[in-house]
Amino acid sequence: MLGAVETRSVSPVFVGRAEELGTLHDALVRAREGEPQALLIGGEAGVGKTRLVEEFAAAARHRGAVIALGGCVEIGADGLPFAPFSTALRALRRELPGELAAAAAGQEEELARLLPELGESKAGRHDEDGMARLFELTARLLERVAAEHIVVLALEDLHWADASTRHLLSYLLRTLRTGRLVVLATYRSDDIHRRHPLRPLLAELDRLRTIRRLELARFNRDEVGRQVAGILAHEPEPGRIDAIFERSDGNAFFVEELAVAAHEGCRTGLTDSLRDLLLVRVEGLPEPAQHVARIVAEGGSTVEYRLLAAVARLAEDDLIEALRDAVNASILAPAPGGDGYRFRHSLVREAVSDDLLPGERSRLNRRYAEALESDPGLVPADQRATRLASYWYHAHDAAKALPAVLEASVEARRRHAYSEQLRLLERAMELWDAAPDTVRRTLRPVDYAEVYPPPLPERRGGTPSGRDPATTALRHLDLLAEAAVAGRLCGERERALKITKRALRLLADEAGPLRTAWFWIQRSRLVQGLARGDGWKEIATAQELVRGLPPSEVHAEVLATAAHWSMLHEPGPDALTAAERAVEYARMVGADDIESNARLTLGGLMVDAGQIDAGLGHMYDVRDEVVARGLAAVVGRSHVNLPSVLEGVGRSEESVGILREGLRLTGTMGLRDAEAWIWSNLAESLISLGRWDEAAEAAGNAQRRGQTAGPHGSGANCLAFLALARGQVPEAARYLAQGRAAYGPHDPMPQHDLPISWLTIALAAAEGRLADARAELARTLESGFPLGTQRYAWPLLLQAATAEADARALPAAREGREQVLDGILRTVKRLTTHAPVWLAHEQWVRAELHRAEGLSTPDTWSEVVTAFEPLSRPYDLARVRYRLAESLLTRAGDDERERAAELLRLAHTVARHLGARPLADAATALGRRARLPLTPATRPGPAPADPAEALGLTSRERDVLRLVAAGHTNRRIAQELFISPKTASVHVSNILGKLGVSGRGEAAAVAHRLGLFPAEMLMPGPAG
Repeated sequence: MLGAVETRSVSPVFVGRAEELGTLHDALVRAREGEPQALLIGGEAGVGKTRLVEEFAAAARHRGAVIALGGCVEIGADGLPFAPFSTALRALRRELPGELAAAAAGQEEELARLLPELGESKAGRHDEDGMARLFELTARLLERVAAEHIVVLALEDLHWADASTRHLLSYLLRTLRTGRLVVLATYRSDDIHRRHPLRPLLAELDRLRTIRRLELARFNRDEVGRQVAGILAHEPEPGRIDAIFERSDGNAFFVEELAVAAHEGCRTGLTDSLRDLLLVRVEGLPEPAQHVARIVAEGGSTVEYRLLAAVARLAEDDLIEALRDAVNASILAPAPGGDGYRFRHSLVREAVSDDLLPGERSRLNRRYAEALESDPGLVPADQRATRLASYWYHAHDAAKALPAVLEASVEARRRHAYSEQLRLLERAMELWDAAPDTVRRTLRPVDYAEVYPPPLPERRGGTPSGRDPATTALRHLDLLAEAAVAGRLCGERERALKITKRALRLLADEAGPLRTAWFWIQRSRLVQGLARGDGWKEIATAQELVRGLPPSEVHAEVLATAAHWSMLHEPGPDALTAAERAVEYARMVGADDIESNARLTLGGLMVDAGQIDAGLGHMYDVRDEVVARGLAAVVGRSHVNLPSVLEGVGRSEESVGILREGLRLTGTMGLRDAEAWIWSNLAESLISLGRWDEAAEAAGNAQRRGQTAGPHGSGANCLAFLALARGQVPEAARYLAQGRAAYGPHDPMPQHDLPISWLTIALAAAEGRLADARAELARTLESGFPLGTQRYAWPLLLQAATAEADARALPAAREGREQVLDGILRTVKRLTTHAPVWLAHEQWVRAELHRAEGLSTPDTWSEVVTAFEPLSRPYDLARVRYRLAESLLTRAGDDERERAAELLRLAHTVARHLGARPLADAATALGRRARLPLTPATRPGPAPADPAEALGLTSRERDVLRLVAAGHTNRRIAQELFISPKTASVHVSNILGKLGVSGRGEAAAVAHRLGLFPAEMLMPGPAG
């Protein structure tokens, strides 16, 4: 122990800040109720931010809260990646070891990037989801720990924060939803100049209503008087208070320094600059203590004792005595929770550091670097590489700095701190020419570069190159490749694009087609990310460069990228061929991630081409493999793409099951954007199944959880459809505008554009703007429907045909109708209909075209109803039943009125259940015109003992229901009962009406629940 402090410069009395402290205590109360709280505390240097946090933390700890404090660490001009979060999580682990271990269970490898004590972080390919996944897992970790304990997470000195820390803080403050958690962060407001990197984050957080921002003002004269009295332990003379208040202008730290200076008789402090005042107190120390203070000033925010001893090169007794002098003078202070020292206030450290001579600063950094090289254990393992790189760099020794900076960049990449990796790589490129050639020749890509695939041995399909990765020297192009990917992954796409352009200019003079192709693929991704095009020109260039070359990982990646782009933009035979070759090449060279992604693409393209079972088989196999291997990025994509393809062929129930499992997996793995896509796909499938309230909730979750535009747009489209179907036209227009804005015009894709066009036509029709609906249809027909887009094409054509049929009686609609109907019919003839759902839609579109021409017949609509009855799409079935009822009442005789009444009742029941007001109103109006009741008549009498009789089922309907419950189609029922399929369809419709259900599955469930048929009677016969 160093003993008691001789000069007290900190007032034992906490002065002022009652309002701010009240706000913090209010946040603690709210957090106790399970509502996470976030506060930003700003103020100039020395105004008292740390003291306020300390007072609040002490009070919160007294109330049972766990305090996790972390500060942003500055080393020279560099910040350690995630330093405040790592420190805070260590504090949580000390306080709640069991709870933190339980909260991190299953994700220790990922979370070890922030807290290495949890285990070894996983190696592997880095992708756009890596950092977001780490952030999501961190947010969920804090929520789980804070579920049972009140946790105060305090992050100090954000003005020094590295970019990755800022990104993680922003993510947490935007996404924390539950937990007894208070997050507060402090920053120096006077340091936040116009170009300070913290400024955009503060502006972003200001827009969040969930965040409170406190700005600490300077003390007034009364508060200064109380502070000085606390420091001096007696009431000072009014004149002294006036002088200190005037000189300090109410800054709490300067009040302390001036009070001590005046007490010690240092009158210069009241007249000279405040910076000189700070140095005067340091210069009053004995020379050994001044020497130690200068060393600590250059070492960073905190310097470990053993590292300080190695750099100071003093005898241990002399070092301890020097430290005692500095601590007793309140210049240095022991670092909390560690064996080290720091300046009591950073203003003093900055003043001492600024006073160092240039040669003196370089010499101190060299000493730090040499000490750390000789004994790496002098600092925590997760800080060693970054600090060593900083020390060597500021020592101006390029030969030592280059490998150290590269090592630090590898560590930053391992932690998903891509912003810091990019900064370090740019520093390495700055040092490249200054470093001796002898040093550069010793550097190996295998040690420092991983994004560009190394040459493959010939036995694995590689080309004879004579280049062994273990002996090949690192090239400047390797640094450019690493920097390009780091820039893309951290969101610095503009810088990354400049780097790729620079690399391609350098490669123009080299014969390196594979490396050139690789950079063109990077450029394609950046162009798309910057919304400057669809990226195809760059992909096509890469394809030309690898054409005719033997298999390699780059070749496989080019083919996989081209196939995936084509699947989204122009699916067809070329895309299928590229996907097949990508799978083959990736398998040959052992690129497992590329192969898995290419197989997913291939499966989707095969389904589009009509090979439904084979394509789905590929996708199911990939899904099972990547889940077993824990390949997070592909797990997310497989649970997005496979259900989407299933929905695209009408297998909605199957899709929902996989999507539910996908939500569990992506939630566990922290794949937030994949989770958002799953929610949007789930909304689409639930709409098909008639579970509209669940669908609306899922669509809302897609918009809330999505980090990119895609899920926002897809969720908005689902909500727009529901609003239209429920008659909420203004709401539909608002959601449609959201969907259109989310996608933007820079990268058109059929899966985005066609639903927007469909909704545009539907909205125009709902608002009576037939001309606008026709204009949108004409534009869409001119663009055409690529192979595989039938899932979007059929609803669009149906909407257009329905709009024409509904407007048939309008005189203004006659002109141009023939051309519109002809265009729809020509498109219908060209569209593929591989799945039953689209075969049913084809019949429906044709029926609407007949209705638009006045040629609709009951037989036509009866076939449509028959096609939809086995599809589990209650809204679609209700719509076509309504049309059949309308046709029966218009064109059939009185003998069909009962059948029409049952159809109308069924349609009305489903419409009311779904909240589809326009359809319900139409059914009501038609029933009123035809004088048909929409509820079945009740007959008085004693309740029958037989449940079937109680339901009003006839003997024949009972037979039909038995076969429905056994899973038979109408055709099979007709064969069993020796009736026509049309009659079977009528019986099924009557049964559904009497049971008050909307589909065959629900009817079967009612039959099972009531025990209408023995189990042996329900055994299905041969498929019919």
